[in-house]
Amino acid sequence: MLERPTGGQRAVIVGLAIGSKRVDAGLAELEALVASAGATVVGRVTGRRPAPDPALYAGRGKVDEISHLREEAKADLVIFDHVLSGVQQRNLEQALACRVVDRTSLILDIFAQRARSAEGKLQVELAQLAHLSTRLVRGWTHLERQKGGIGLRGPGETQLETDRRLIARRVKLLKERLSRVAVSRGVQSRTRKRARVRTVALVGYTNAGKSTLFNRLTRERVYAADQLFATLDTTLRRVHVPGADPVVLSDTVGFIRDLPHDLVAAFRATLSEAAEADLVVHVVDASAPDRDAQVQAVERVLAEIGADQVPQLTVLNKIDAANLVPGVERDAYGTIRTVRVSALTGEGCAALVSALAERFPAGPARADDAAAVGSMP
Repeated sequence: MLERPTGGQRAVIVGLAIGSKRVDAGLAELEALVASAGATVVGRVTGRRPAPDPALYAGRGKVDEISHLREEAKADLVIFDHVLSGVQQRNLEQALACRVVDRTSLILDIFAQRARSAEGKLQVELAQLAHLSTRLVRGWTHLERQKGGIGLRGPGETQLETDRRLIARRVKLLKERLSRVAVSRGVQSRTRKRARVRTVALVGYTNAGKSTLFNRLTRERVYAADQLFATLDTTLRRVHVPGADPVVLSDTVGFIRDLPHDLVAAFRATLSEAAEADLVVHVVDASAPDRDAQVQAVERVLAEIGADQVPQLTVLNKIDAANLVPGVERDAYGTIRTVRVSALTGEGCAALVSALAERFPAGPARADDAAAVGSMP
């Protein structure tokens, strides 16, 4: 049997600028992803190509450079900041004699480590299987393809066909389980709307400070850390907003540049919290050097999940690191569109609560409000 290389804690990372694309910011993010996955970056390779090589993604000369650096740094893993095809990944592993991982596989690995709830684990497994199904290659010699002739016929189905069938069966089962989760979420959402409970979804680029802001507003202790994808599972909590309808705040998974499509599809039930919210609060890291690119990445995912039509409020977080002052910015109609805060120190958070009160002024009391809000998770 032909096995893929295993192991990998010392990594060489590779980022190629395709066409006019810049690579510096991407490699810094890739290095953070590698650290989040538990590996150590021991070398970096950059370069530029007009287009990816069909067989190796990088050219032969660049692959030789990567191989030399890998041996010199004693690395056992090479990580590309790009999406590789199954053929490219296999050819690179043969040329470099080590395990090769692309950006999608790396993100999926981090999600697999971070998933805690049963729903989160189902979603990650579904995304992994969807990704795996597109890159099954013939790596077995113990089961040959079907052959003709007496004594030469292979098994009834090839190993590839068996794998595809087993994966398809498991994917169907996972989708059925997640569809039941989606139905349950829909029932909870309708219950909140009937009770006039306003849902506010925190969204943003990974590590923008969503969980820290969530903890600040709800006085909870949801896990928050200075790492990419620190939390995956959506959490809903009541936030006290004086003079407003009852408000429930949801903390969703962070987004990232080139978020794998399979992952977005698998997490659609979870991300529906943003699509069905009364307000999307887009948390932006005001200190990030590529802030505009991060904002665009989040907006692309919001459009993909159908949340781009939901009213939005921008929160510029980490103003203490960006040397900004707390405050609000209003549009021509007097509506608050941007709030500057520091979730870490609490500066500006009172203005954010006031902005929520302006958005959702208290309406006529309803008899079932207290019971409905009291049952919120």
